[in-house]
Amino acid sequence: MTDSLQSNAPMKTAMTKSQIKGKSPVRYAYAITSALLVGGASAALVMQNPAGAQSAQNEPGSIAAASPRAGAPMSFADMVAKLQPAVVNISTTQRVQVQANPFAGTPFGDLFGGQQGGRPVTRQAESLGSGFIISADGYVVTNNHVISAGQRGAVVESIKVTLADRREYTAKLVGRDPATDLAVLKIEGRGLPFVRFGDSNRARVGDWVVAIGNPFGLGGSVTAGIISAMHRVTGQGGPLDRFIQTDASINRGNSGGPMFDMNGNVIGINSQILSPSGGNVGIGFAIPSTEAKPIIDTLMKGDTVQRGYLGVGIQPLTDDLAQSFGVPKGRGELIARVEPGEAAAKAGIKQGDIIVKVDGKDVTPDTTLSYLAANVKPGTRVPIELIRDGKTMTVQVTVGTRPAEDQLGGFDPDADEGAQGSEQGSEDSGAAAIGLNVATLTPQIARSIGIDPATKGVVVVGVDPSSDAAQKQVRRGDVVVSVNRTAVTTPEELSRILAQAKRSGAGQVLLYITRRNGGGYIAVDLAN
Repeated sequence: MTDSLQSNAPMKTAMTKSQIKGKSPVRYAYAITSALLVGGASAALVMQNPAGAQSAQNEPGSIAAASPRAGAPMSFADMVAKLQPAVVNISTTQRVQVQANPFAGTPFGDLFGGQQGGRPVTRQAESLGSGFIISADGYVVTNNHVISAGQRGAVVESIKVTLADRREYTAKLVGRDPATDLAVLKIEGRGLPFVRFGDSNRARVGDWVVAIGNPFGLGGSVTAGIISAMHRVTGQGGPLDRFIQTDASINRGNSGGPMFDMNGNVIGINSQILSPSGGNVGIGFAIPSTEAKPIIDTLMKGDTVQRGYLGVGIQPLTDDLAQSFGVPKGRGELIARVEPGEAAAKAGIKQGDIIVKVDGKDVTPDTTLSYLAANVKPGTRVPIELIRDGKTMTVQVTVGTRPAEDQLGGFDPDADEGAQGSEQGSEDSGAAAIGLNVATLTPQIARSIGIDPATKGVVVVGVDPSSDAAQKQVRRGDVVVSVNRTAVTTPEELSRILAQAKRSGAGQVLLYITRRNGGGYIAVDLAN
């Protein structure tokens, strides 16, 4: 796990306008004994309205009379009637390449290729999820996975937001944060119904909550339950692995929808469920509003979210390891790896150290090292208390900047190209011109694909099966070291060189590829 549960947005894939059966965008990760349906995030939205301005659907004082009385509520109907107009359905139209030849990849592929000769064909696909409006001029919050490509080879072409009154808008993506599974959209409207964020830190276990969303495409569905746990750590790692757990029914399609308290404030963003079957079993998770707020504010400004980074690999301190290291159980986390040149290495932190405090805050199973480090502003100098060889010591660390999720470890060259939703697509990098989807090569990724960690280049995370690069055996896990004999170290550099080649009228570019068992030059055609 690097210092660094299944998405519940259903994916409907259509053959032209009818359905084809493809992979669900829902990614299963098993923790304990069940499958977790994913999400992640950070905080509270306060909007000041001048006199005469439109007020929020959940304006203070407007919900009190509509809310059910304290204790066992008789009905949520009046409160829901006030809140429901601000909850929206979010759908995407996607273009996905599918293999028309069922024998592709087998010795019979050419024989039974059909009219397409075994080449992939393009189909249309759709995804559904939920969201909610947070301003009268049309800013919308949802989960990142709701508006991301749902399966291998898919490209999102458009995002549509549908209000409760069936008004439809084409949405613009303002910003996204894959690490916390948050995204902000903008629709062009005026006088739109909207809701405010509340303070999730004031919520308590046992409080009533209401979730509104579009499970399985059933728009405007309302469920209620209680808060089952606060600050729940799911065990999937990441910088903000802390959620509100609820027994309110949350299913696929609820992703991105709001969780309301009894004052009508949004205290969570529904994002995950724990389920052995994919359906609701009474364990759902929402991103706390107090965790999400700063991230949403940052995205609304068009900025990138920056987080602290130590540059260490973390191993949970199990009971037997705690005994072996002679430290108390439930205190601290074990450093399994230290990345050269990163903040921890510069401060003298070593493999085998047990970090027990960051800036005076205890490292515990509920407040992990990843969480504490991520919430330190990059460039800040903080004391870190650790145990080494049974002795307690404190080092001063100048915290670095956490790399983008696609640059962190966990890259599997043999995995399905759609398995790592945080990897940036080829449209972002410009590598689509040669049919590639690439990411910056990091020492972590280099080690995982079996090459020298000092290698510089961009790693191939996906290949368009209809491209010339695919025909010439360029594959996931290859590293592009140079293009036309010019070194490349980032997707942006690759994009610039390819753009120059296209402007000059070149039909091909020369790649130097390195991989686990060697490498060499490959000339690939530029797409028209």
